[in-house]
Amino acid sequence: MTTKSAAAAARATVYGYPRQGRNRELKKAIEGYWKGRVTADALRATAAELRAGNWRQLAEAGVHEVPTGDFSYYDQVLDTTVMVGAVPARHREAVAADALDGYFAMARGTQEVAPLEMTKWFDTNYHYLVPELGPDTVFTADSTKQVAELTEALTLGLTARPVLVGPVTYLLLAKPAPGVAADFDPLTLLDRLLPVYAEVLADLRAAGAEWVQLDEPALVQDRSPAELNAAERAYRDLGALTDRPQLLVASYFDRLGTALPVLAKAPVEGLALDFTEAAAANLEALAAVGGLPGKRLVAGVVNGRNIWVNDLEKSLAVLGTLLGLAERVDVSASCSLLHVPIDAAAERDIDPQILRWLAFARQKTAEIATLAKGLAQGTDTIAGELAANRAALASRAGSPITRDPAVRARAAAVTDADARRSQPYAERTAAQRAHLGLPQLPTTTIGSFPQTDELRTARADLRAGRIDAAGYEERIRAEIQEVLSFQEKAGLDVLVHGEPERNDMVQYFAEQLTGYLATQHGWVQSYGTRYVRPPILAGDISRPEPMTVRWTSYAQSLTARPVKGMLTGPVTMLAWSFVRDDQPLGDTARQVALALRDEVADLEAAGTSVIQVDEPALRETLPLRAADHAAYLAWATEAFRLTTAGVRPDTQIHTHMCYAEFGDIVQAIDDLDADVISLEAARSHMQVARELAAHGYPREAGPGVYDIHSPRVPSTEEAAALLRTGLEAIPAERLWVNPDCGLKTRGWPETRASLENLVAAARTVREELAGS
Repeated sequence: MTTKSAAAAARATVYGYPRQGRNRELKKAIEGYWKGRVTADALRATAAELRAGNWRQLAEAGVHEVPTGDFSYYDQVLDTTVMVGAVPARHREAVAADALDGYFAMARGTQEVAPLEMTKWFDTNYHYLVPELGPDTVFTADSTKQVAELTEALTLGLTARPVLVGPVTYLLLAKPAPGVAADFDPLTLLDRLLPVYAEVLADLRAAGAEWVQLDEPALVQDRSPAELNAAERAYRDLGALTDRPQLLVASYFDRLGTALPVLAKAPVEGLALDFTEAAAANLEALAAVGGLPGKRLVAGVVNGRNIWVNDLEKSLAVLGTLLGLAERVDVSASCSLLHVPIDAAAERDIDPQILRWLAFARQKTAEIATLAKGLAQGTDTIAGELAANRAALASRAGSPITRDPAVRARAAAVTDADARRSQPYAERTAAQRAHLGLPQLPTTTIGSFPQTDELRTARADLRAGRIDAAGYEERIRAEIQEVLSFQEKAGLDVLVHGEPERNDMVQYFAEQLTGYLATQHGWVQSYGTRYVRPPILAGDISRPEPMTVRWTSYAQSLTARPVKGMLTGPVTMLAWSFVRDDQPLGDTARQVALALRDEVADLEAAGTSVIQVDEPALRETLPLRAADHAAYLAWATEAFRLTTAGVRPDTQIHTHMCYAEFGDIVQAIDDLDADVISLEAARSHMQVARELAAHGYPREAGPGVYDIHSPRVPSTEEAAALLRTGLEAIPAERLWVNPDCGLKTRGWPETRASLENLVAAARTVREELAGS
């Protein structure tokens, strides 16, 4: 097809859309269902209404082909597990009794049955439920959800494309089921899984699907020849099916690399590639294979993970280059819009001058439609949009908000010595043990305690003017007193103030730092019904005044036991924000680290002897390609050390990480030079403890013994058993006892019971050690 006809064929589409609704209606309906206040039928009706509303918005904005099947009550990988019948044995009875309750049991667990493991979706802050597979796994097709949602969209008169997690990515994300040998490779099940996908594809075709999208983001990572051969075989076999829709294989988050030739020659009708950060690499690779003659190319030229307006003229130039490389070029975001908020127009408190720099899901949809129109009909048809876009880009580039000379001068003056502790760990630990006087297997929590309805109401009342600052602070003082009193009675050794004043571990700090913008409605799904409002990093960062000293000092005044100061680390402050795209991330990280360094110094000066700087996003932000790891880890670990290195030897620095694959970054964990690290370990059965031991990690560690993302209360014996497993890898003098993560999302009854059991487990194991 000629370049002209390829342009004329250009259409707008997206891979997925935010699920929650403008006012988080889905969250409220699901949590209401869990509490028995919302019926299953009412929950399904809310979900159907949200889906229909999303599709109508997309169609009205100019999207020609809407996605279906991306909507989920909890997670799309869990949905895929249901679709292919890979329900773990321990959940089958619950699923058979009630499919919806069984689904949520897999996600959250019950008091009797543990949930599936949860970890990060590639390098995003979205969490997925890890499939559990083994050599005895039997797959069976269940296309009910996918067919039903496609039918809903078609009934509305829309052109729709079902979206499925692809078979190769599904298996690469899976882990051996409990009791299965650790070296079992789920990818060996591919030939068993492909007929199930074939059945689902046939069902979707029968229901009216012209195209089906199969997401294969795992192929943008470094893949072995065997894994690439599996991808080649998968799409050779699926492509050879006669009873199927046309297939669009989608990749995103990075360059496709060595997998691109494999997919380019596969007998599928289309590929979707990321042309934002990976634009140059994917363009070069696509040209090297001779393009996609006779195929559809969906070009992700609008960034689906960040919130800055698109440079429309730059994207049009990329699209123009692509026209000669495929029979048809369509326009999309670089990935699902699940990772951005819904609508920037809802933000009434952001300066209108700044608001024009921002594009949330609805604005990105409009950008995609504009680009498709310009590509198909010529730039004259979008002259007004191009002029407004140029003005917005110029406004941001020239704004004084983005640059602070004093901040830049301070960052430029940093030396290597600024990021090194004054004494090595062996000397520090002796000073800390003498100063703190903690028992063997010391117990603590990660930081936050339950955020009750009363606390949320108090914050809302303060914002609305229904109470004054004095009334609000009295409520916070009362909550801190209750949290400290409980911890002392429970017998915890290192206490926390519970963070009742904090709305979110990143947003709370962002609201007190220059250079950040906070949103009121910018909710993004993290996992299940957990939504966060990532702040926007718009300019240079500094700390005008102390942020945490007041409440930490107040808590310390209530007890003789040490109270941890709690901060969010510089990498996580970036990872869980929408970051600047106009300077290197390492430069921004150094600015944030210096601001936090000031806070650490003030905490120590106020008498805080234990300071925890959380970096749960260190692994999450690791680039997907190994070739990019070293540069990232260099600035990431330096930023942490720059934050913490200025303290005295007897001040104990903690850090915390959760819900990630830690094996890839054990050396980086070591390079942080923290005195104590706490890590998620309950769902992964102490895997991280073994990884630390294999590395020879020399410092103290607290692999979690209480899974806080499940409502179940672990028994004393269950926690003690995990501790004993931890002791097989970490000696008792270096092992801490703690939950996996903060307790913000839990209720008080389960928190009390779980922590009491945790302390009892520590005492039990201490007695065993003393008697051995």
